[in-house]
Amino acid sequence: MSDTVITVENVSKRYHLGMVRHDTLRDRLTHAMRAPLNRLRGVVEPDPTEFWALRDINFEVKRGEVLGIIGRNGAGKSTLLKILSRITEPTTGRIRIRGRVASLLEVGTGFHPELSGRENIFLNGAILGMSRAEIRRKFDEIVAFAEVERFLDTPVKHYSSGMYVRLAFAVAAHLEPEILIVDEVLAVGDAAFQQKCLGRMQTVAHDGRTILFVSHNMDAMLHLCTHGILIEGGRIKSRGEPAAIVPVYLNTGMNHGTYEAQLDKGHGILRVTTELPTEARPDLVFVVMFRSEKRLNRPTLGVVVHSVAGAPLFGSNSLFHPWSGTTGPTAGGTAIVTFKEVPLWNGSYRASFWLSDDRRPVDALTDAVTFEVSSRHLPLGAPPPKEIGSVHVRGEWRIT
Repeated sequence: MSDTVITVENVSKRYHLGMVRHDTLRDRLTHAMRAPLNRLRGVVEPDPTEFWALRDINFEVKRGEVLGIIGRNGAGKSTLLKILSRITEPTTGRIRIRGRVASLLEVGTGFHPELSGRENIFLNGAILGMSRAEIRRKFDEIVAFAEVERFLDTPVKHYSSGMYVRLAFAVAAHLEPEILIVDEVLAVGDAAFQQKCLGRMQTVAHDGRTILFVSHNMDAMLHLCTHGILIEGGRIKSRGEPAAIVPVYLNTGMNHGTYEAQLDKGHGILRVTTELPTEARPDLVFVVMFRSEKRLNRPTLGVVVHSVAGAPLFGSNSLFHPWSGTTGPTAGGTAIVTFKEVPLWNGSYRASFWLSDDRRPVDALTDAVTFEVSSRHLPLGAPPPKEIGSVHVRGEWRIT
């Protein structure tokens, strides 16, 4: 028996953004006369209302995989999940799914607002194809996970969005579907709940069930998912290991190694260049050119280096680590900051910069540049496993 549980073949989805309007009598007559002539000539007029949310999507998902789907807002991720959840039909193509599917696409999906939390647990379970005995067996676990014991017999229309999503996720994750589909809805919950959900999804994955996960949390993508696809403009742009896909997504539209300010920006941080570490010189150097409309009495610059997932790794500023020599009031200049023997594993990183006059903000650049470290010769010939992290601290081992 094949291990493939989801097959998506040439799936496209078209929407119409409204009706074509011919406001005047002249417009209507012109359109009525042109249409039959164009049909005879074989000319197809473009439909200004036509919008393709997805185009020619193809992929397979194996049993037990955790597939991360990433992309910018409007890329088509949620449309794809709605098709996989049978909420909407594709315009072209087909999908094949083997197994029971539980979906959590938005707050309160599948809930009846007039029913209590208790009743909605049984309703959702029935929708998922569970027997009443199965639901009863999992009932206490669901309620404990959702933390809604006090409000269990209250109609869910009175729940906050956080309570709604806690209960919805608890039902979807605990009723043992073969396939769990989760959209960015988890962002509604607080940080503790998000960690709880991620832990639960790891448990589901370890049980051999399949998860499709959409999120803008790249750290979760890297640590939870086994495979990933990047959707851009309704098409699959890239696919593979999350460690390879996430940098492609984050680096889209980013400045690689060099930042240049727009021409109309006459002050602030104007230019950043990066000197990457090499085997011969393992230092990371940033050269920052800045200018101010007013003289800076105590110019202060700072930099923070982030992992590809956005976690801050290390940084420096001229308050913590003062300028070498003396510096007085200035209206601009070029600053150089050097990180000696930079302790980073091979991989992609981002750097953010800020400029102030003592503690008065002047300019700030979030993720101004991206850069790649590839100077370390690792024993296994590949980057370290994701569990180690990004910082390379040498350990000295001995045996007695």
